[in-house]
Amino acid sequence: MELPDGITDIHVHIQPWEQLRPEVAAAMLQGREDLEEVQRFQRDPGAFAEFLDRNGVARAGLINYPAPGIMGFTQATNDFVARYRDARPDRFLAWGGMDPRLVRDSEAEMRRLLDELKLDGIKVHPPHQGFAANAYLDGMAGLRVLYAACQERGVPVMIHTGTSVFPGARSRLGEPMACDDVAVDFPELRIVLAHAGRPLWYEQAFFLARRHRHVALDLSGIPPQQLPDKLPRLDQIADKVLWGTDWPGPGVRNLRRNLEGFLALPQYSATLKRKILVDNALRLFPRS
Repeated sequence: MELPDGITDIHVHIQPWEQLRPEVAAAMLQGREDLEEVQRFQRDPGAFAEFLDRNGVARAGLINYPAPGIMGFTQATNDFVARYRDARPDRFLAWGGMDPRLVRDSEAEMRRLLDELKLDGIKVHPPHQGFAANAYLDGMAGLRVLYAACQERGVPVMIHTGTSVFPGARSRLGEPMACDDVAVDFPELRIVLAHAGRPLWYEQAFFLARRHRHVALDLSGIPPQQLPDKLPRLDQIADKVLWGTDWPGPGVRNLRRNLEGFLALPQYSATLKRKILVDNALRLFPRS
């Protein structure tokens, strides 16, 4: 199967890398032969758009979220991604975030993110931010504000599920089942479970996508050749799976090679592949 037109990679890390903590930067950048090019893309939306063209990708979701204690990223990462997206809104989707512990007024900050910056989606990263996806049940009122604001405005929330290799990350917080509470308490909120629980909790993530009408999975960070073994029943949730690579995260070296590896899988039909690569993202993020 040839690369179809209109592919969306929903999960790409274009971020202000100058904010990275030294130990995180060492893990992120180690061994990359394309480091100079990747660093240029972090600064130059036009150059990155040309790179996407060469790799057959029409749109990319740019993952950003504040996590100063683990990653180094501050709330200013939201302003970065909004500016970057605004340089080429036809090519980029801006994912931002909020840590309720870092802002004085969660409601005001969500208005800023959604109404002023007009972020396309909000990212919650429990292992890096240090709170569970359902921490509002334990008193984190600002997290409830985040989910409620996104539900009210129809803005998707992506929640990291699965482990993290970065120093200091709390991988136990990546267990997907905490997201069951979120889907129950915010039934109209569109939720994307990033990484589909990789590598320990695929079955939990799959269960949640089957159970809840507005829960979807993205495939980022999973080597394509492992997908038929790890997620053998994707056809049962065909309309709720999104393509993502996690590029340029550790272990993800080549956007096009990942796409070609996925398209070569004989276990998935051409119809399923097109839904994952093109159609499902267009429903979540229609072109303006």
